This record gives sequence, C-alpha cells and structure tokens, in this order.
Amino acid sequence: MVDKKIVLIGAGSAAFGPATLMDINSSEILTGSTIVLVDINEEKLNRAYDILVKENEIGGNKFTIEKTTDRKEALRDADFIIVSIENGDRFSLRYQDNIIPRSHGTTEMMAENGGPGGFFHSARQIPEHVRIGEDIMNICPDAFLFVYSNPVARINLALKRAVPGLKFMGLCHQIGLLTPKFLSEMMERKMEEMKVITGGLNHFAFILGLEDWNTGEDLLTEFNKRCWDYFKDKWDRFHYADLTFELYKRLNYFCYAGDNHVCEYLQVGSQYTKIEDIKDWLDSMDSGNKAMNDRMQRLHKRLKKGRYPKKGAFQDLKSGERAIPIIEAIIQDSNSYEMAVNVPNEGIITNLPRDLVVECSAWIDKNGAHGVKLGDIPKQIAAILRIEATIQDLCVEAILKRSKELAIACLAFDVNCGSFEKAEAIFEDMMKVQRQYLPDFK
Repeated sequence: MVDKKIVLIGAGSAAFGPATLMDINSSEILTGSTIVLVDINEEKLNRAYDILVKENEIGGNKFTIEKTTDRKEALRDADFIIVSIENGDRFSLRYQDNIIPRSHGTTEMMAENGGPGGFFHSARQIPEHVRIGEDIMNICPDAFLFVYSNPVARINLALKRAVPGLKFMGLCHQIGLLTPKFLSEMMERKMEEMKVITGGLNHFAFILGLEDWNTGEDLLTEFNKRCWDYFKDKWDRFHYADLTFELYKRLNYFCYAGDNHVCEYLQVGSQYTKIEDIKDWLDSMDSGNKAMNDRMQRLHKRLKKGRYPKKGAFQDLKSGERAIPIIEAIIQDSNSYEMAVNVPNEGIITNLPRDLVVECSAWIDKNGAHGVKLGDIPKQIAAILRIEATIQDLCVEAILKRSKELAIACLAFDVNCGSFEKAEAIFEDMMKVQRQYLPDFK
C-alpha cells in the first residue's frame, strides 16, 4: 500500500478518462493512493467521478477519489500528474486543420502532429500545457508529469524550453497497440522474450534493434528476413501499407508509427497515402470518441437509477496506455524497460539536435526515465528526422514567442506546403476560424 497523490487533468474526456480508470482499478501497487480528477467541463467531470467512485466501491475501496475544477488546488502535494486535454472541440477543429490547408493547395495529410494543420493544433495545445507545467513547478516541483496530449513531441519540446527543471515524459500508445502483435507472430516468440530498441520522433520512429532478452542474441537480421513475407497479405491502409513499406525498402529499418501518422512528416507522404484513407481514419476516430462518450453517459444513467453493472464496467481491464505501469515502476524503483517514451534528447541520439524531444526505449527507476543511448543512428534516418526537427524547432519558438513571422516561416517550410503565399493565406484563414483558441500572434 502506498500513499501517493495522482492527478488526472482532462479526466472527463472520453479517450483519456475511461482508459486511465481501467489502469488505476487494475493496480494493486497503487492501493492507498488518492486519485484527483480535474476537468473544466463540470458535467463530464461529475460523470467520470461518479463512475470511478462506484468502480472503486466495487473493487474494495482501494483509493480515495476526489474531484475539482481548480487545477492549482488539485496539484497541492501531488506526486504524479497525467495530462490529456484538448483546447476546443477535438474533432471539429481537427477537420479544419485538415481542410483549410488543403484548400490552399498543400498536401496536408493527418493534420494532427505535422503539416500546416499540425502547427495550429500545436498552437492551440502548447500554451495551456506550459501553464500546467509552470503550475507544477510552483506548487509541486518534485512531481512527475506524463503527457498523453498530442502533438506529443511539440508539446514536450515546449515544456523542455519553457519550464526548466520540470520532470516530464510524453507517452504514446502507438507502439504498444501495434507492435507486440505483429512482432510476436512474425518472430514466433513471446514479447517478453524480446528486447525492442526504438528511436526517432513521436509518430516517426523506427525499430533500430531487436535482441533476445536472455542471451542478447541479435534478432534484427531474422526480423528483416521474415518481415516482407509476414506482411505480404496484411497491409492495412490505416497502419502498415504503401508508405511504411516504401520507407522500409529505402531505409532498411521498420517505421512502426504507421502510414496514417508518418505521412505527415514526409514530402513523399502524399504519393503513397491516399487522403481518402486519412479522412476515413479521422471519421473512424471521431466515431470511436462519440461511442465512448455515449457509453459513459449510459453507464452514468444506470448508476443514477441503481442499475450499474454489479461486476463493474472497468474492473480488471487494461488500456494499453503506459502512465500507470511507469508510475508503479517509479514507486518500486524497479529499473523496468519501456519500449518507447518521449524525453529530452540530451545525447541519446547524437546526430540529432540535443535541444529536441526524442522517442526512444528507456529504463525506469525512482528518478524517472533514462533513455537508451543510441549514439549516431543511420544517416538516412537522421536526415529525414532532422527535417521534422527543424519544423518542430520553428513551431515551438513561434508559439512561445507568439511570433507571426516565425509562424509563417514554419508553415512555408513544412514539407506539405513549400510556399510563403500559401502559408500566409492559410495563416489568415485559420486565424479567422480559430482565433479564440490560438495565441495572439504579432
């Protein structure tokens, strides 16, 4: 039993709240902790709180559950903070991020983490995350912050620059959702028998090493022998398809992010990924979000009527997200291994800028995450990552400085744009429709 305080900021969201409830409920290590739910939407906050209190009761009241709309009050004496928030309606704004840049002739793709649309998503997200980081440093400076919010790389780079001393890491479920299944099937081994070594940027990272956990035997050569045959009848337009395998053929390393993410960062992305598939993916994500919202509403109505499922709705389930397992590892000082976290570079990948947040494998102990030192990664991979690193640098500086000049440069130099005229037109249009959510660029 531990006496820790875990604060969930954005706990009312359909994507973040239920998943984290699953993981907390399944944890024995965190028994005795106080869980504080925070959200600015009081209706969603109350719904999540009522359901979690009920689940906690069904599970034996292992936790103390609290709620508040006052973030600063929630942060007092906090040990761990998990954040997943969106400034404005997530999907209606994301559709604008996609459609408006394309209307000006760009090759905008996903518009979540990269491309001109990714700049505006960043501009909506970064200022509030920086304010959260500043609150943490003022109120609970020893606490660990975990960021689920997208765009993960840019938000965390902004935190690194704007909030020195903050203990943070960005987390993404992409590798955990996709990689274990195909790796274990392809290699005919259990995942716990293999050590996966990753490196790159969030949604743009590669399997750079694969070893036998017990013997240290290199398995990457065997992976490369089996990969093409394994995937020949398993191409998935939303994940591993034309773009992933063109990169694999040209670079000789497997990019595990999937077509629908990596297409944002490459000039050739639109040649191998169809915008119709991206739109279908966005629609699918939107539908899934609405379905989870509907489920939470139905559960809450049943709870109010005294007809909540007797065995609970989130007992013994795990989401696949990594914040709770990492918190457990920090508490236990377990020196456990994570396939991928997002942390400041600081010499992890030596042929990428040091002032960058990279996605890499890491060891977790009481002091947090320690990225596996990769040294120089293959030059062809470093080359394409440096292009995106340059855009991230401009993006973050433009937003932190509220500089219209840097913003226009970031849009123009993006691989999906390449034109000052297009960049200026996109900037003006986006400022018209999203002004209430964006910084006051000058």
